[in-house]
Amino acid sequence: MELTALAEKVGEDLMRQGLQLAVAESCTGGGVAYSVTAVVGSSRWFERGYTTYSNAAKMEMLGVQASTLDRYGAVSEATVREMAEGALARSHAQVTVAITGIAGPGGGSLEKPVGSVWLAWSKLGRPTRTRLAHFLGDRDAVRRQAVEAALRGVLDLLSDGD
Repeated sequence: MELTALAEKVGEDLMRQGLQLAVAESCTGGGVAYSVTAVVGSSRWFERGYTTYSNAAKMEMLGVQASTLDRYGAVSEATVREMAEGALARSHAQVTVAITGIAGPGGGSLEKPVGSVWLAWSKLGRPTRTRLAHFLGDRDAVRRQAVEAALRGVLDLLSDGD
């Protein structure tokens, strides 16, 4: 499914449930927000986006703890969880998705190779879900795959009832 069709489905599901979405992005640089706002009428279900590329932005805009960044790094489960939960707490949305990763071509390590991307999804009143993905390809391919995974995760979260 192409990104526009995925974003349209996300919007339909959010509208049906009377919910709004906020996104917190790092390595995708606003790619999820771009995809969802390409959908006509998305202002009814897309509340806001945070593009927090630097650690300072993650702390200031989303409330990520300095101790989390110091201990685990920006590309970690702990950081992406705090990003998703921070977006939920600091917006009017009831559903959030967060992404942090290493899109490349540089910046990778043995522990965190290029293509490593952490994703998290939060829904008001529910536990936050996280997932580590390893995407292949160049910078654009990694970012595109991360956006797709983020949108698919929102659909999964919304289809789980409650």
